[in-house]
Amino acid sequence: MSGLIKRSVLLSGHATSVALEPEFWAILDAIGAELSLSRAGLMIRIDDWRGRRPLASSCRVLALQWAGGDRSFAEEKTP
Repeated sequence: MSGLIKRSVLLSGHATSVALEPEFWAILDAIGAELSLSRAGLMIRIDDWRGRRPLASSCRVLALQWAGGDRSFAEEKTP
């Protein structure tokens, strides 16, 4: 795997950054495209979905679930 790529996003009015491997960003970008969400919009959905899990971990878990065929994230309603 390649090195980490850091991306910044505004969540709940606070700037934060997430560092992930490029392979995970590629899957997250595909998820966003399939759900018609910008990267920022997807990160907001992940933030709402993650509970107490760290954001970067939640991104990786979602990417792995999606790659494995689990599309339940797409069906969940945001609060």
